[in-house]
Amino acid sequence: MIPGLSSRRRFKDLSEQEILALAISSEEDDARIYRGYAERLRAEYPASAAVFEGMAAEEDGHRQRLIELHRRRFGETIPLIRREHVAGAEARKPVWLMANLSLETIRAEAWNMEASARQFYETAATRVTDAGTRKLLGDLAAAEAGHER
Repeated sequence: MIPGLSSRRRFKDLSEQEILALAISSEEDDARIYRGYAERLRAEYPASAAVFEGMAAEEDGHRQRLIELHRRRFGETIPLIRREHVAGAEARKPVWLMANLSLETIRAEAWNMEASARQFYETAATRVTDAGTRKLLGDLAAAEAGHER
């Protein structure tokens, strides 16, 4: 790599297809993390585990909606782009690093994840010109804001 040049893309340089692809991969990652939390908490905190399973299912629904929109607009091939490929995007901590976290710490991490996702969707909605895409991104921002509560 050339010194001084980042291997990360700037969010403002992403195409609408890449924004959707980033949203899809982000929802996949978040669902996996929530399922990991649920598994970690299941024995000691079954009610909290059920909440995280529900959150994972919601993220799966968001991913499905994003994939359907991508199919309609761009076809079947979704570019591989993840948070770590975008400068300034907040990377998620691997679940295995959180094996010994308390329930309160996990809840705080989930709250931060939801706030970050809401902010991503709000920003992404301002970057797209297609009305259907803007609507879906706005709807997802509102859903993530609801999860924060």
